[in-house]
Amino acid sequence: MSTSSSTATADTASDLLNDLIQTALGLGADAADALMVDGVSLSVSQRLGKREDLERAEGNDLGLRVFIGKRQAIVSSTDTSADTLKELVERAVAMAKVATEDPFCGLADQALLAHQWSDLDLYDSHESTAEELYDRAAIAEDAARAHPGISNSEGADASWSANNVHLATSHGFSGSYRSSSYSISTAVVAGEGTEMERDYDYSLSRHLSDLEDPALVGRRAGERTVKRLNPRKAETAQVPVIFDPRISGGILGHFASAVTGPAVARGTSFLKDHMDQQVFSPSITLIDDPHRLRGLASKPFDGEGVSNQETVLAEAGVLKTWILDSASARQLGQQTTGHARRGTSSPPSPATTNLYMTPGDPTPDALLETITSGFYVTELIGFGVNQVTGDYSRGAAGYWIEKGEITYPVSEVTIAGNLKDMFMHLTPANDLEFRYATNAPTLRIDGMTVAGA
Repeated sequence: MSTSSSTATADTASDLLNDLIQTALGLGADAADALMVDGVSLSVSQRLGKREDLERAEGNDLGLRVFIGKRQAIVSSTDTSADTLKELVERAVAMAKVATEDPFCGLADQALLAHQWSDLDLYDSHESTAEELYDRAAIAEDAARAHPGISNSEGADASWSANNVHLATSHGFSGSYRSSSYSISTAVVAGEGTEMERDYDYSLSRHLSDLEDPALVGRRAGERTVKRLNPRKAETAQVPVIFDPRISGGILGHFASAVTGPAVARGTSFLKDHMDQQVFSPSITLIDDPHRLRGLASKPFDGEGVSNQETVLAEAGVLKTWILDSASARQLGQQTTGHARRGTSSPPSPATTNLYMTPGDPTPDALLETITSGFYVTELIGFGVNQVTGDYSRGAAGYWIEKGEITYPVSEVTIAGNLKDMFMHLTPANDLEFRYATNAPTLRIDGMTVAGA
């Protein structure tokens, strides 16, 4: 078995969690699991060249889940003193005895537990100092403000964090891993009075060496902001819509929400009857990869200790699997797909990790060049998605497309359609980059309604 945590830290946490579990079993629990997340974070901010916030946080979060028959209870604490932990276990067992029965709760199938896993290179040992973070924030904001036309700033932020995750169960699983995170962001304003526009940029990585140059982040923020000046309102029309890679991953997020086990089991998903059916065009493949090296959502095992692996959610446009944890799998009469995500104060629930859409063949310019009139979206506003029907309606801003060229900025419009139709009329470009937890290339969706003036 391999972990990214130091052996001493992992062993200490493992002993503590196993002691909690054994105490719970001694008090009458039939089964139990325990999760501890300990970490440290440091963040700074500045605005208009002046340093503002400096925040450092350190802590341990611990959660214990116990089962008595088909009843479960969860308790959590940030205090790991002996007296507090003793009281924690007693309270959990007492709560489980009077909890409502849940026929689908319980630990994961023991045969599915992970016994070995690879190092996913999620941890960088470099601990950024406050001065380093302030320097990154200053470089990003200065670069953004230096762009001609920038009139104000909302500031810049930089952060660093490191976390250890420890999980143990009463049926034999014990595992730990460590991760780190570095980020830089800035947002600026262009224009004056009622003619102001705002935009931003950011970079997030597991390793400092993968963090983008703060000056590049700032320059992009400045360029994007000035480009949005003097927007117009578009006329209402049914046209092709291009989704910029900054926001195209949201389309994948709507798909993921529709294929999670609880939504399917409750019948509240517009894809609940579409297993093994064509839901995208044949050129589309969607993959979830928890083992992506240095991935922003990578993890060596899932939140129940189950062995996880790369999963093809849609292949050649055909829906291939639901996203399941153990409880939702039991409800659907299936087997968990290793997608459980767990916090210290709540039971596991299914969720994707590093979800992405494989790139297509056309370049982004090729997607544009056949559009006589259309809309290039760079920002989405609000949340207007009905997961039962698939109806989609979002406020949006971006640029109008005329004769294959991006022309003038557009704001205060709404784009609408139905996700079933949108999925089937979706074309990906070839510019996939892994910058977020959910990634998609530039996407073109034909036949959407743009409602403007």
